[in-house]
This record gives sequence, C-alpha cells and structure tokens, in this order.
Amino acid sequence: MIANSPIPPVVPAGRMAQDPQPVLDLPRGLELRPWRPGDADALVAAGQDPSIRQWNLLHVESPEDARNRIARMHERWRAEQGAIWAIARSDGNGDGEAIGLIGWNDIDLTGGSAEIVYWILPAARGGGVVVEAVKRLSRWALEDLGLHRLQLCHSVANPASCRVAAKAGYSLEGTMRGALLHADGWHDLHLHALVKGDSTS
Repeated sequence: MIANSPIPPVVPAGRMAQDPQPVLDLPRGLELRPWRPGDADALVAAGQDPSIRQWNLLHVESPEDARNRIARMHERWRAEQGAIWAIARSDGNGDGEAIGLIGWNDIDLTGGSAEIVYWILPAARGGGVVVEAVKRLSRWALEDLGLHRLQLCHSVANPASCRVAAKAGYSLEGTMRGALLHADGWHDLHLHALVKGDSTS
C-alpha cells in the first residue's frame, strides 16, 4: 500500500491475528479446524499420495517434516499471510481424524484478496466434501474476514478442480499460460474467482 494513500485497506491489519483461528462446521459430521501436531501422520500420508503430490507440490517425508509444516501454518496465521485448516471428522472434542487440507495462501488484507488451496486423502474423495469445504471457507473469507476477491487456480490437466470451482460458485475467468512448474513441466492454469456479492449456492 502506498504511504498516505486515500484508499483504506479492505481489511485492517490485525483482524486475523487478534483472534484464534476458528473451527467451522461442515455437513456430514465434518468440520474445519486448525492443524495440530497430532495430525502429522495425515500430512505424511498426503505427501505420499501421487495425485496430491502432482497437483499441490506437497513434499512431506517424515512426521518431523509434517510437524514443522504445521508450526509454520500457525506462524502464517499470526503473520496474517495464510490461513490453513484441516478438513476433519467432528468428534465433539476437536480431535477427529484429519482427512484433507483447505485454506488461503497469499492473503492480502490491504487489497482484500487470497487464493484457495486444498487436497483430500483418497478414502474421502468422491463425496462432495471438497465442494462443501470450499463453499464454507469462502463464506468465512468474504463475510467474516471481509475479503473482496477470492481466487482458485488449477492446472488445465486437472478437471476435478475445475468441477469443484464451478460447483462452489467460482467463475472461470481465463487461462494463465505456462504459469506453474510441475514435475512434468510447465502447466497452463485455469483462473477462477469469486467476488463479494457472487452466489456460492
């Protein structure tokens, strides 16, 4: 932000850091909750899944790697740079099994934007869990945090994410050529976006 700019920040600094990361309810006995050190095994499993590794560039080789990554998630919340949740089974105590990850990278409170990222473990795929999680977290970002624009980007070779974006109300805005380097080379990315006032139903 330019010093003495007449345009105020979309979300004031401190809005995230002043509060603990919330737990958000999902249908089907699931919830979004902060990651915990005890979830390390789920991150290691995700790091070994070929699909997750391909599309998310996730490399977690050991429980120690996973715990370090979880600690960085909490640091990024306090720094207001990222907000990452576990998609977990709700057991009433916040200790249910983590079956996926979803959250916001590149949070820009001043400009009012962020980009969503997600993955889900193989046993939980195919039931619409990711779509519900994207919808819920998008409502939190727009209505509770106060962001204005949310982005969802994925390789054009990943049609499953295209379906998630459409079902969650994200409009396809275009293709970014050669925008992300994967293990098999440069991929074009589809850019989808949700702007405050759009419908997520």
